Amino acid sequence: MSIADLIAWAEAGIAETLASPWQIVAIIASAIAVTLVVVSSFVKTMIPLRWLAVGGNVGFVIYGALHPSIAMLVLNAALLPINIVRAVQMVRLTRRVRAATKHRDGTGIWLKPYMVRTKRKAGEVLFEKGDQADHLYFLAEGKIELVEIGASVEPGTMFGAIAFFAPDKKRTLTARCVTKCTVLTIDESTLKQLYYQNPQFGFELMAQVASGLTADKHRLEQQLAQPENAAPDTATQSLPAPNAPASPQASSGQGSR
Repeated sequence: MSIADLIAWAEAGIAETLASPWQIVAIIASAIAVTLVVVSSFVKTMIPLRWLAVGGNVGFVIYGALHPSIAMLVLNAALLPINIVRAVQMVRLTRRVRAATKHRDGTGIWLKPYMVRTKRKAGEVLFEKGDQADHLYFLAEGKIELVEIGASVEPGTMFGAIAFFAPDKKRTLTARCVTKCTVLTIDESTLKQLYYQNPQFGFELMAQVASGLTADKHRLEQQLAQPENAAPDTATQSLPAPNAPASPQASSGQGSR
């Protein structure tokens, strides 16, 4: 086929396309879809990327239906609901994070849709001191004890986040179920995906870690302050009262033996 034949074939195809309004709509839809796909290649955050993908899928579905192109129609019709669901999930997560930040919600309840619910028996150990940090936890029901410090985790509390950001990623405490517990968990891979996909989620997660570190600081200050407050009382109790008679043991010296 010569160049002249190719040009004639192209002109005939364009003329045929322009003669049909539906074909014009198909060409415009495909052009918009291609533009959206190209723009999405330069987007760094997940939510705009998902919505651009949705727009591209819609454009290619219209083109595939009107041109027609069965393969393009089926492929983009299958991808369209997936991208819509993922985009809606990320938007909802962003709203939950904003609400949590606005109302100072430190429970981490906005993470629940991405967590896996498990039932734990009384006495079961979730993790021990020195274990590798691979999950984040949310206590829905029951009571959990942090063994080394004797503190309790109450329902509605997220815990186990600090170890994710420790240099060695090791657990610093042992968590044991005091009663039957319902625990929600999220693995490290999912947590990192949410962290990188949604910057606001990352800020809220940092707030959770900072809150835990602040609580640890206050607890340590209280523990250090207790011996100082107790020392004067002990010393006062050990001094004999003025003009008080010596005890028989003190006078005989038997008490020091």
